[in-house]
Amino acid sequence: MMRLQHKGGRLLWLVLLSCCLPFPTYGPQPAHGLEKYGRPLPSMDEPEHEAREEEETLFGGYLLTGAFVKNPTFAARPDNTGLVGMRHMLHLETDLYKQYLTFYTDQNFFSDRTSGWITLSEWDATFAFTGVIDRFNWRLQYERDAPLDRRGLKQAYADALVTARFQATQDSTWWRRTFPNQNLTAYAGAGWLFHNSQYFARPNNTGRALFRYVAHADLDLYKNKLVLYADTNLFTDREASNTLNPSELDWIVGIAVRWKDTELSFYREEDRPLDQSGLVQKYYAVQLRFAFDVSKGAMERVGLKR
Repeated sequence: MMRLQHKGGRLLWLVLLSCCLPFPTYGPQPAHGLEKYGRPLPSMDEPEHEAREEEETLFGGYLLTGAFVKNPTFAARPDNTGLVGMRHMLHLETDLYKQYLTFYTDQNFFSDRTSGWITLSEWDATFAFTGVIDRFNWRLQYERDAPLDRRGLKQAYADALVTARFQATQDSTWWRRTFPNQNLTAYAGAGWLFHNSQYFARPNNTGRALFRYVAHADLDLYKNKLVLYADTNLFTDREASNTLNPSELDWIVGIAVRWKDTELSFYREEDRPLDQSGLVQKYYAVQLRFAFDVSKGAMERVGLKR
């Protein structure tokens, strides 16, 4: 038992430190598959609105569109063909029971810059149940990635994920006193891909993913108007001799500027193998996001007025 705890601690440190540690490259790399994790974006909620049990969401979410302004290797289909030009996404969610049970769906669409920036080349569909219990979040998710403009490889998985969250304005008196206009929110955790249909453990589409380790941080630089964010996502290979050792690291660093419900962000992502040399995917993107939310309480108040 002590050996397992020690190994788990080492893995958690690897997740937390991977936001800032550089990794070696292995020379020029060809294009390869799309991101293997529903893109975690910084929350657009104000810090004082974290107690979601006070107002259940009837429907909420965001629309976003982004351009991959520099993309040497990030492919436009699951079979590693093409290069992404544009990304469009719709996120929808509804609270089924306060903050304890929420359903959401993400619909991600990509275009191929090598055959024109407009025609869509890939559709990634995600459906999930999630919830918040104190400082812990849980999620059950199904994702399917498929080409749109031709026949080809499809990838699908279902996973369970649990994370623990830290929020400086709520958890640290020193932070509230020292940085009254800033906030730091972070979470880390682990997940299990209990169903896996050709969902790979490395960017070169080798192996099959089994476990994932995640860590995320949002640093509010000024009143939730300027936010620096970072995210890491590691996979392990169920076909490897050691299924706990990470086989792939995906990391992202970005800066977001907000005005009311609108956000403009610039970010960089890099996905690379950890246990062998191989393909590395990377790109720079600019992204525009618009958030919306309609609470159940607001709809009830409208009904009463009528």
